[in-house]
Amino acid sequence: MIELLKTDITKLNVDAIVNAANSSLLGGGGVDGAIHRAAGPQLLAECRLLGGCPTGEAKITKGYNLPAKYVIHTVGPIWYGGIRNEPELLRNAYLNSLKLALQNRLSSIAFPNISTGVYGFPKQTAAEIAIRVVNNFIKENKYPQKVIFACFDDENYSIYKELLNQ
Repeated sequence: MIELLKTDITKLNVDAIVNAANSSLLGGGGVDGAIHRAAGPQLLAECRLLGGCPTGEAKITKGYNLPAKYVIHTVGPIWYGGIRNEPELLRNAYLNSLKLALQNRLSSIAFPNISTGVYGFPKQTAAEIAIRVVNNFIKENKYPQKVIFACFDDENYSIYKELLNQ
């Protein structure tokens, strides 16, 4: 089941929220900073032990002070006009996050709009990739049973709403 919400992802009571992290996993701006602030200093301490994360990959930590039990950290690509395999890297960020949810038998997961903020990935294309990957994955696997696209801004929410209604 796919759900669309216009909300702050840090407030969601799900098994895991996905953090659109940078490759250091040590916090940053946007959703990454918000998740680190809401989770508390223990999240940063655990992230320090992970040794970073390459673009398109994903790693899991506890959720600490978040309502979510876990945080799946994934690194989306910076947009360079599509010349550096950005669509494939974004696809992998979603897919590897879903694979971690499956491996950990997580029933519910919430995604932010990965790479569409300061990383500059075109929002429409990013939403198309995200929805396609999630639809294909949940058709083939038992977990997660519920996927939430948590949009923080009106523009992403409108794009996802239109695509999900098709």
